[in-house]
Amino acid sequence: MGAVVLLSGGLDSTVCALLAARSFQADRVAALNILYGQKHSKEAQAARKIAGYLGLGSYEQLKLSEGLFGGAGSTLIDAGKEIPSGPYPEEPGPVSTYVPFRNGTFISVAAAYALKINAEAIYFGAHAEDALNWAYPDCTPEFLGAMKNAVWVGTYHKVRLITPLEWLTKADIVKLGRGLGAPFELTWSCYQGGEEACGRCATCISRLEAFRVNGLIDPIKYRVVNEG
Repeated sequence: MGAVVLLSGGLDSTVCALLAARSFQADRVAALNILYGQKHSKEAQAARKIAGYLGLGSYEQLKLSEGLFGGAGSTLIDAGKEIPSGPYPEEPGPVSTYVPFRNGTFISVAAAYALKINAEAIYFGAHAEDALNWAYPDCTPEFLGAMKNAVWVGTYHKVRLITPLEWLTKADIVKLGRGLGAPFELTWSCYQGGEEACGRCATCISRLEAFRVNGLIDPIKYRVVNEG
């Protein structure tokens, strides 16, 4: 196997999967989806469909203990905390939807999995807007650089961590994905569950704006679309 892609089912990881397939051929790319106690499984359902649509070589879903992140205060996991509406705040620091060290955990699991299946690369879809103001500390260049070194050393120089979207905005990613023929209609980005995306949470707002900037209409359905 050539590469492992951490495929959440979202727009960013789907574009990463396409880039991995372009470099290694689709049938040499293994999709890895990780359940971590999130409030809904909509993204995971999307990931399986996307892996099949792209013709990836394999699809594996792993489930972490729900107690690993539960109780850490993230609104994505803790039942008593409501996922906020509106864009990300401008003040620096982690947002309420940040799951402490989730991405570090995912990358570590992916490194072990890559060694098991003899893959030489891990593709991970962190991008510049997630790192802005340290909203998600585990998406920042500082964090990703450290993890690249850790994966390379920890796998005895067998696996590299590749972050092709690291310096791109969401609008850049939509543009790139369109050129690659990304199946945007199969992806799911919303923090809420349900049949339709909420249109109100920060990731919905960011996604809708990215399509608007590119002069495109997002092909997925929304309960509410803020035109303001």
